[in-house]
Amino acid sequence: MGSSEFPLPPAEIVAALRRGLVIPAHPLALDDRRRLDERRQRALTRYYIDAGAGGIAVGVHTTQFAIREPGVGLLEPVLALASRTVDEWPSARGRPIVKVAGICGPTRQAVAEAVLAVRLGFHAGLLSLSALRDASDDDLIAHARSVAQVIPLFGFYLQPAVGGRTLGYAFWRRFAEIPNVVAIKIAPFNRYDTLDVVRGVIDAGRAGEIALYTGNDDAIVLDLLSGRICGGLLGHWAFWTSRAVDLLDRIHAIAREAAPIPADLLRLAGEITDANAAVFDPHHSFAGCIPGIHEILRRQGILRGRWCLDPAEDLSPGQAEEIDRISAAYPHLADDEFVAANLDRWLA
Repeated sequence: MGSSEFPLPPAEIVAALRRGLVIPAHPLALDDRRRLDERRQRALTRYYIDAGAGGIAVGVHTTQFAIREPGVGLLEPVLALASRTVDEWPSARGRPIVKVAGICGPTRQAVAEAVLAVRLGFHAGLLSLSALRDASDDDLIAHARSVAQVIPLFGFYLQPAVGGRTLGYAFWRRFAEIPNVVAIKIAPFNRYDTLDVVRGVIDAGRAGEIALYTGNDDAIVLDLLSGRICGGLLGHWAFWTSRAVDLLDRIHAIAREAAPIPADLLRLAGEITDANAAVFDPHHSFAGCIPGIHEILRRQGILRGRWCLDPAEDLSPGQAEEIDRISAAYPHLADDEFVAANLDRWLA
């Protein structure tokens, strides 16, 4: 599908998305004065590429929505730096790296962000509908189609606990009919709502065309084993990324061979969810999720600190101890040796 009115990415990008990829939601590297640390921002992107990620998502929740605020003004610099780093890093050459830009706000803002993303070389826009909290399905579809006329869409079902809104089956059935929807990130943290998206895509006749990606950090492995969800666009995959690539490769191999699901993979599913709870802080309504990601990356040496744009945003009480616990309990989830072996090169 697709038309001149609704642009599509290059065929190799579409094919890569459909195969299923690890797409980390890219954090924001700041210095101790809460300014962009370009050196470490580049190092993060290089880390993801060398870890085997098939794409990056920038300007999304993990990058901090506040980059768009007039007093911050980091949306364009951060998008441009990520795109340029992908294009210039040697290990990205010869394979498609999908560049996904977060798209936010009411229609005028969202269209302007889409125009910027296309100019900077991004292939798809991850469309947040949080700003249209009270809009009808008709208005949401009109909004999405306006953005789709500028950039191919990566749909996004964001959980209400961190600013999303409920989006029912009827919406997803209609959204899937937009010709250049190439993928959907399903992240409501709710099994019923997750199935609404899957059913909407199937009933629209787009199964196999629209790639479904998990964003359900509480059920990553189970989503990937479902047979319907081919990859992940995840904040949880912004750290320990090479292990995430190993995991997805293993699950894809099981699917190809129609092999039984090993018991150890189901045990791993629980371990990953437990680790996610420590880093993402659901016990405090996810208040510490971005600082939690930063803390793992700080401990590995990729980031200098866990600073966020909001000085009040930091780890929740007891969260550092929880990260200590899961780091000790599940050392096989971490990729510390991989990072240590390559960090100087990424920081160069």
